[in-house]
Amino acid sequence: MGLRVPIPPPGFDDLSADERLDYVQRLWDEIAADSGQVPVPEWHYQVLEERLDAYVANPDEGQEWPEVRERLRRLLEGRSEK
Repeated sequence: MGLRVPIPPPGFDDLSADERLDYVQRLWDEIAADSGQVPVPEWHYQVLEERLDAYVANPDEGQEWPEVRERLRRLLEGRSEK
């Protein structure tokens, strides 16, 4: 498998929460830069097939992304007021 890096890597525990998130995001960006190397589990393909089948069977049941985004925005705004 190659070089084994300790988990978490040295110094990681000394980082703030924001720095840890930034580290993980940068790490993921490095991995995703060559997406052909990222394996896709079989179950992902199965879920996509199921959702496509559901859409083909009932194309009018879904919602457009702008509608979903607006509904989520309103929902999250309500939570931030509590």
